[in-house]
Amino acid sequence: MHRVVVVLEHKIYVYNFADLKLVDHIETIKNPAGLCALCPYASNTVLVCPGLQKGHVRVELYDMKKTTIIPAHETSLACFALNHDGTRLATASEKGTLIRTYDTATGNLLQELRRGADRAEIYSICFSPNTQWLAVSSNHGTIHIFKLNEKGKAIQQDSKAKDAPQKEEAPNLKVEDPSKANPKSSFSFMKGILPKYFSSEWSYAQCKIPDSRTIVAFGPSNSIIAVSADGNFYKATFDPEKPGSECKFVARNKIVKKPEEEES
Repeated sequence: MHRVVVVLEHKIYVYNFADLKLVDHIETIKNPAGLCALCPYASNTVLVCPGLQKGHVRVELYDMKKTTIIPAHETSLACFALNHDGTRLATASEKGTLIRTYDTATGNLLQELRRGADRAEIYSICFSPNTQWLAVSSNHGTIHIFKLNEKGKAIQQDSKAKDAPQKEEAPNLKVEDPSKANPKSSFSFMKGILPKYFSSEWSYAQCKIPDSRTIVAFGPSNSIIAVSADGNFYKATFDPEKPGSECKFVARNKIVKKPEEEES
């Protein structure tokens, strides 16, 4: 179904694209950044917006006629994103230290990922097309790439299986190789005793961008693409076999020049 969504500071209006008939209106907490996410998947109409309480996310599953409220963070929301088929949601708060992923249908927490220990402003979150990776950019100038666990990927596979009735068997969950998972602290075995920081999952790969304000997306063949507010374009690749590695730049271009740069 095609929709037109209008986001205001305290309300969201959803219209049918064909005749602009009002389909839904949602009240939200104060939303000056206009936070809202839509699923591009044709057979799954999902809308995500802030709830009525600080840190809460509201998930509208229109095809299922279901609303899920997720208490994602204790502080205000800064950024969130859906995967391609709307089965997974990633959120970040204004603190910017943790990224959490959820099942949109149940609201269950699937994974908690640590960007860092210092406060940061999250500019963008992006799932890879196969929901295997998650990329996050912030004002610290580093793009973090996280590996998503098999439990979360199975959700997307399940939704695809529904569109293919001939496949009767549910997807099997593989046992993840610890050497190819997100890095953890050497004290992670003391989970539940030490503070949560010591049991956190850290980024699988990092990419340091000279510009601080960027949005990030995934490209083909284990690559990421970043575009900065300064008009720069970056493309870098990461090694899916080496946790904790640095990305390698393969392209850098200036796509928007300042007036003084054009004159010179």
